[in-house]
Amino acid sequence: MIDVVCLRPEADFTRVGVAVNPSLRVAYRSPAEADVPQLVAAARALVIPAVGPKLAPALFENTALKLVQVTGAGVDRLDEATLKRRGIPVANVSGGSNAAVAEYVVASASFLLRRFAWSDAEIRHGRYAEARAKLLADNVRGIEGLTVGVVGMGTIGRAVAKAFEASGCRIVYHDPRPMDDKSMALDRLLGEADIVTLHVPLLPETRNLIGARELGLMKAGAVLVNAARGGVVDEKALAQRLASGALGGAAIDVYEREPIAPDNPLLALTGDAASRVLFTPHIAGVTRQSMALLFRSAWENVERVLAGEPPRYRVY
Repeated sequence: MIDVVCLRPEADFTRVGVAVNPSLRVAYRSPAEADVPQLVAAARALVIPAVGPKLAPALFENTALKLVQVTGAGVDRLDEATLKRRGIPVANVSGGSNAAVAEYVVASASFLLRRFAWSDAEIRHGRYAEARAKLLADNVRGIEGLTVGVVGMGTIGRAVAKAFEASGCRIVYHDPRPMDDKSMALDRLLGEADIVTLHVPLLPETRNLIGARELGLMKAGAVLVNAARGGVVDEKALAQRLASGALGGAAIDVYEREPIAPDNPLLALTGDAASRVLFTPHIAGVTRQSMALLFRSAWENVERVLAGEPPRYRVY
């Protein structure tokens, strides 16, 4: 009998030094393998990555699972109504990648503001002197003293804010649950912030939260960092705004479709606009250190539940 079905390779855990308890009988599978429904039906726990296509609700209809454990924070791969109806607890690991995401956001904002991609390309094309002269003439900014607008002040948003504060930035934020006088309406935040960083889940109310109107409210030369979910930003509107030269740049770690679609309008940008975009493949929270923490916490929770204890980090 299988104790746990894990929908990510065993190598993911071993490469970061996380050893799964050998007393657990674990079947490692990819979601598309034919025997996954039968294995899930017989298993006591299911372990899944936070990133990937949605899992079919039918997968959970004929099972006695005691836990669905996500090895990250996001639970949008799951059909909440089905799991609640079936009484199957879902747990994530919140906060395990906070430091990694904060590092990503600060580094990518600096990368964009100081135009590192553009200057690298210019030097490779033999234009060292011209590149240096332009950067000096443009009075390129660092991040110290800038206003950072954090959209979504959850655990990750707070970690990002703390990292920017350590770099001498002023922090403002927008969140449905304001905590202090740094909170402000989204429109006002967009108009004040030099750096806008997104840290909200993808929900009906956050889909296309940043569209053409919102991008038009951002300051000239401001940069946008999306390390949340792809559907939070209207990619076509963002491409148009970058092409106009109004934005200082955008760091994009997440996409409406993942992997990024070949016809994504952001990929079609050329010239100066293209140099103002930093693409990364949904890895803002991925470092060896963060993955080790996430994986270790996830497996400890599985062991806890299979031993008859209530889950930690329960989402619903």
